[in-house]
Amino acid sequence: MSDEATSQYPDWSLLSAWVAVVESESVSQAAHRLGLSQAAVSMRVKLLETKLDTVLLDRGTRPAKVTLAGQRLYETTTELLRNADELLETVRGISRARRSVVRIGCVDSLAATVGPVLYRALSSTTQQVRLWSGLTPSLVTQFGNRQLDVIVTTATAVDQTGVSHLPLFSEQYLLAVPANFDVSPASSLSDLGGRLPLIRYSARSSIGEQVDRFLTQHGDHLERTCEFDTTDPMLSLVAAGIGFAITTPMCVWQSRHFVPQLRLLPLDVLRSRGRPYGHFGRTFFLSCREGELGRVPKEIEGLLRVAMAGPVSAEMVATLGIPRDMLWTHEGPRDPAA
Repeated sequence: MSDEATSQYPDWSLLSAWVAVVESESVSQAAHRLGLSQAAVSMRVKLLETKLDTVLLDRGTRPAKVTLAGQRLYETTTELLRNADELLETVRGISRARRSVVRIGCVDSLAATVGPVLYRALSSTTQQVRLWSGLTPSLVTQFGNRQLDVIVTTATAVDQTGVSHLPLFSEQYLLAVPANFDVSPASSLSDLGGRLPLIRYSARSSIGEQVDRFLTQHGDHLERTCEFDTTDPMLSLVAAGIGFAITTPMCVWQSRHFVPQLRLLPLDVLRSRGRPYGHFGRTFFLSCREGELGRVPKEIEGLLRVAMAGPVSAEMVATLGIPRDMLWTHEGPRDPAA
């Protein structure tokens, strides 16, 4: 193929930027994901539109919407990138048991809690470790596109055959209220919501979806006000006395600089239909492709279990001022779909 012919095709950086824009649903979020400025991502989208001589984003709406041509390009590009990744893996021909690079994705709260321990331990046995963090849906997508080798998330819905999910541990949800706020007049989450607004995790996050389902199951209908993808801005509002949150010890640990301005309480201090709220927790799974990494997944599993059961637990209990039984419990082998 001549140079003139190949020059008609957009390069990988433009296509990767477009995939990030569509999956992030905004140019600013795509810029954060790619480590670029918003202007740089906007320029790449415009260059791609010029290259293809078509409009990919309808900028007449707020926010801008992906056009039909843009959606088609996204679908084709993700398939193209996936095939390119598989081709590279085949050409390299590196034994998975001895691979020099392991790409690991973790949810933000886990990465902040045990990321340094995991990185140091694996770096001693692997030439290079790449550690990503983010929301569960994004990590699942990256894993499905072979951009990640291992993910540790709260989801098992990876739409691929030959993927195993090792259950690791669970942690309980808790209430975070302003430090000087008395919850005793409230008998339920709905009552509490009548006195303070619920500051939520966004519905596009797995933790936000879980909390929404829990509220619906118990007949608690709380007004939707502020929603955040991450814990830090959410707890900043709680610490300021603006509202309350339903979160987890690991998430609070990630934003522990707010702890002096918070009260952390078990959910069963409140009542649902006259009875304490039942168990509400989330379980972490290690997902990997079967037969591709040798013993690496088991090594990661062991490192995570040791890290969570060791000094991290004691420090969390002391700093957060919560009982140890509100922290995680180790999960034994089971069917993750159950």
